[in-house]
Amino acid sequence: MNNTIADAKNFCAEADVITKLAREKDIVVGIAPSYLALQYVVDNKAGLKVFAEETHFADHGAFTGNVSIPMLQEINVEGSLVGHSERRAYHGETDLICNRKIKALVKANMGAMYCCGETLKEYEAGLAKDVIRAQVSVALMGLTAEDLTNVYIAYEPVWSIGTGKNASEQIANDMCAYIRSIVRELVSEEAAEKISILYGGSVKPFNVKGYLASDEVDGALVGGASLTASSFEELIKNV
Repeated sequence: MNNTIADAKNFCAEADVITKLAREKDIVVGIAPSYLALQYVVDNKAGLKVFAEETHFADHGAFTGNVSIPMLQEINVEGSLVGHSERRAYHGETDLICNRKIKALVKANMGAMYCCGETLKEYEAGLAKDVIRAQVSVALMGLTAEDLTNVYIAYEPVWSIGTGKNASEQIANDMCAYIRSIVRELVSEEAAEKISILYGGSVKPFNVKGYLASDEVDGALVGGASLTASSFEELIKNV
């Protein structure tokens, strides 16, 4: 719940600089603005991928306050985040609901950025891998290798999101490798090799290079450091 439409306009005014730099480095870049800014951003995105922060699995109905996939398609949004820790914590989003959303997005030929991650309590109890296995197994239930061509997975340890407490590069690499092994087990070797697995959690311009240098980390899902065009540009410069 950051950035007004005016803020989004300021960001888009500098978007062509971001996309030019990204193309030079062969980096795919995208943003997930708030609902009210989506239409403007799509119309002025200058080559950025545009996702929504959230969507419902039903294409219409009595779900006051929600936004459907057809509504997003109508304005040419390319996909949506699914299962962000804040959606789980504040809106009761479960792994099964995430599975329904991913299936609906895939059916609509849209991208799904699935977020998974353990809390500090779970991490300190040594349950991180158990939590991740449960989250990923349920979220990908019933999906095929072909379906996964539209799915990204973002490992975001809840204890590092917005806290300034970073997971180490080793933790990020190991957990992304573990997620890939789950995909290999559930779907196929080919699907595991092709799927993009990202790290998120206090990613900043000064540490993004280290995370993305890790063998198993294919990209970054960035929060606060992506809110301004200047900070976003610094992220790309440092990759």
